Amino acid sequence: MQAIVNLYSNKKGELNNFLSRFYNTNLEIYNNLKWEKKYANPLELAEIIGTFIDNFDDYNISMWISLDKDVFISISKDNADDIIRYLYERYPY
Repeated sequence: MQAIVNLYSNKKGELNNFLSRFYNTNLEIYNNLKWEKKYANPLELAEIIGTFIDNFDDYNISMWISLDKDVFISISKDNADDIIRYLYERYPY
């Protein structure tokens, strides 16, 4: 199973601004209010989770991740560190 990241926003252009900054390029997804990416290596989620939390107050975005089929976890300031630690414990490779 691949790990999944879903980003949501109520504000047009917000996902484009965040992701363009994260990937250091312009993605041109101005009108999209949802973005999804699948990762073969779940440890790659740690980077985008960390960036999301570091910029939490700058963007009106919510993040949900899935490590198991049909189970999504909302990422917040309160649980982000624990989830990143969990990723490295569950996938120690």
